Amino acid sequence: MEERIGESWIEADRESLKDLLSKLKAQGFDMLVDITAVDLLNHPDSEGKPRFEIVYHLCSVSSGELIRVKVRVEEKEAEVESVVDIWPGADWYEREVWDMFGIRFKGHPSLKRILMYDGFEGHPLRKDFPMDGRQPLIRR
Repeated sequence: MEERIGESWIEADRESLKDLLSKLKAQGFDMLVDITAVDLLNHPDSEGKPRFEIVYHLCSVSSGELIRVKVRVEEKEAEVESVVDIWPGADWYEREVWDMFGIRFKGHPSLKRILMYDGFEGHPLRKDFPMDGRQPLIRR
């Protein structure tokens, strides 16, 4: 575990992520506050490292302690295990990360768009998403 300016985080690898999150829940981090992602494309500190970072924010309700768990994934292998079976509320967070960044959650019960419409092409929070691109029309 690392700490800087009073904030604690753990960097995990993809293979052990779900096991680590299960252990943290058993140790009292019983509330999943958020799951998000960061696109580190062209970030100066990320040269030679995986493009995406998935970040899990956890809280211990009894102590108020917060911790973040970070995992890096390559663009070609942008997939981690779903944690919906650990925290059912992860359903919406994982769908949002899928919709906005294109990162898949293996084992998710219904990984589909949540913010963009079904015909939307691409993932708008990726740094290489074409800002001047056109999307298919929505027909009613």
